[in-house]
Amino acid sequence: MSLDKSDVEKIAHLARLTIDEADVADYARDLNNILNLVEQMSAADTAEVSPMAHPLDAHQRLRPDVVTEQDQRELFQSIAPETEAGVYLVPKVIE
Repeated sequence: MSLDKSDVEKIAHLARLTIDEADVADYARDLNNILNLVEQMSAADTAEVSPMAHPLDAHQRLRPDVVTEQDQRELFQSIAPETEAGVYLVPKVIE
């Protein structure tokens, strides 16, 4: 597929982009290069390739799930304006 000047202008119009007349040829060349690369990639045989989430088959290292600080809910709720049954009471904002 090859794009010409009018194709680039149509694409720019649809994308609501302003392109200087002098730059249209450069954009056409760059877009043609991109489309040629996509065609080359589409031609590659990927039937035997299994999909993967990461090319290095890496696993995320996680820290142990342990409690690292003590419960301070009573302290925090003692300085809150209003609490009831262990929850914070706030003004109603949706009617």
